[in-house]
Amino acid sequence: MPVVLDPDAAAVYKVVQEAGRPAYETLTAPEARAYYAQARFATNPEAPELARVAPLSIPAPHGVIPARIYVPKDLRRHDGLSPALVFFHGGGWVIGDLDSHDVVCRKLAVEGALIVISVDYRLAPEHKFPAAADDAIAATKWVAANARELGIDASRLSIGGDSAGGNLAAVVSLAARDGNGPAIAGQVLIYPAVDFAMTHGSHSEPETSVLLTHSVIRWFRDHYLDSAADIHDWRASPARAASLAALPPAYVLTAGADPLRDEGDEYAARLKEAGVPVTYKHYPGQFHGFFTMGKLLQQANSAVSEIGAWLRALA
Repeated sequence: MPVVLDPDAAAVYKVVQEAGRPAYETLTAPEARAYYAQARFATNPEAPELARVAPLSIPAPHGVIPARIYVPKDLRRHDGLSPALVFFHGGGWVIGDLDSHDVVCRKLAVEGALIVISVDYRLAPEHKFPAAADDAIAATKWVAANARELGIDASRLSIGGDSAGGNLAAVVSLAARDGNGPAIAGQVLIYPAVDFAMTHGSHSEPETSVLLTHSVIRWFRDHYLDSAADIHDWRASPARAASLAALPPAYVLTAGADPLRDEGDEYAARLKEAGVPVTYKHYPGQFHGFFTMGKLLQQANSAVSEIGAWLRALA
């Protein structure tokens, strides 16, 4: 499928190419994390002020899962409780943290007029699959169990994430449906990775090897998965679940110049075929990762606003 980047996306891509930054797959995981952390200063928009931002410590079998709660100034409340979004950051299960997605979580809290809780799940290769999925499920269950103390209405609890975080949100939705978690009001899947087989056409088209290149996505996969058998486990590849029926309403976002494009497209279609209400948004001229680049890409800010409006309507 021919892909033409939007002018601003093309300009950003040109700057990245000319900067001569090393490819992630040539680095160690700690080095890649440091590069990713530095990039956010050039791409993140200005952080909006909130009523409260505070750390959380979520108990887990292995110890503690760090998290962060965001409470906007304009917060919807009913009987003193508010809707919430549990958010899982992107980064290929290898890079990313609470700080890399701090600004986008603030903006989602403001646009959705809800509480956002960002989860700092364990990363690979130090913690292979299913560590990230286990942490995402455990964190969501904890938020639901402690909802009242957090000021959250457990009946209006949504989940979401970008890329690897979109994968984890899809996994949590499936786990919750099958009894290993609370009821979920909605799922926000931002260019989600849903099938580690990587056989879709967008995994081989030259036009989609932009920023998230075909080689780096394989590097992420090899760091995260423990063996080839994990590809078929729905906790790694939610598209491999036997059924997508009875899942919560979904907002699915995809980008044209993205190796994960066809995965997201197909997953949205399958959700709809299974009777799940789906809002689908495609950005044909954008690349994977654009969602957090509001300083440079206006469409990133538009995407956050649209998701915020969807979350408002959902509740």
